[in-house]
Amino acid sequence: MEAVEAQNPPTIPSPSAAASEGGEYTLPPSPFSSEDILFCIDVDPESLVEMKVPGPNGRPLTRLDTIKQAILLFIHSKLAINSDHRFAFAVLGKSVSWLRKEFSSEVDSAISAFRGLSVESSSGQADLTQLFRIAAHEAKKSRAQHRILRVILIYCRSSIPPQHQWPATQKLFTMDVIYLHDKPGPDNCPQKVYDALVEALEHVTEYEGYIHESGQGLTRILFRYMCLLLAHPQQRCVQDDVDFPKSLTKKSATTDTAPVDESVPMSSSQ
Repeated sequence: MEAVEAQNPPTIPSPSAAASEGGEYTLPPSPFSSEDILFCIDVDPESLVEMKVPGPNGRPLTRLDTIKQAILLFIHSKLAINSDHRFAFAVLGKSVSWLRKEFSSEVDSAISAFRGLSVESSSGQADLTQLFRIAAHEAKKSRAQHRILRVILIYCRSSIPPQHQWPATQKLFTMDVIYLHDKPGPDNCPQKVYDALVEALEHVTEYEGYIHESGQGLTRILFRYMCLLLAHPQQRCVQDDVDFPKSLTKKSATTDTAPVDESVPMSSSQ
């Protein structure tokens, strides 16, 4: 997770220097750029699939309901780390269109953008080319302000892999993906969709991009993945080295501790 930049470089004793000369060396802080984060929300009809657990009032929650909640959690948390981060919003139907174009650090701006969010009656093939064009254009504007741009795509289609046409030489922004899908079946191919999302991410991302998927329909899993995306792109390890959150375990008086497998992750080429 993103660290707060130190005002003064910490002084850390050097074992070798201390042993020979009793000296110390200084470790300068690693600067990082404030982020402009563009959320792109899939508004295919599959975004209205109900989650397994209803809301606090017993009302069923859809994927779109929980996506909006998770984004607000992310924004509040990100601003608590650094109030200079900014956010904008787009939607993915057959192509991409703006929901709120101006990047803002105001939470109310996100809430206002969500009021204008509607689901398409039929989306079909998802083309990410326009998303990449928008992101590349905005990334150049962000760089001019000594900031970096990140796209967070939340995708909900279980049988429709995204496509794009984008030169592999242009890596101007970081891309993360959260993929919510149905279980595999005769009409669904989530593994094929996931592979296409991995390919798109690796094709365009500047820094290490993360991709998470779930077919469990559980709100807590979406929230967990959104919290993992708080990690600043300039401070990330590769996704394969991320060892948190730790697997949950259940304990029994009669059995040894056993891990609980909450979801079966899809295979990834990352």
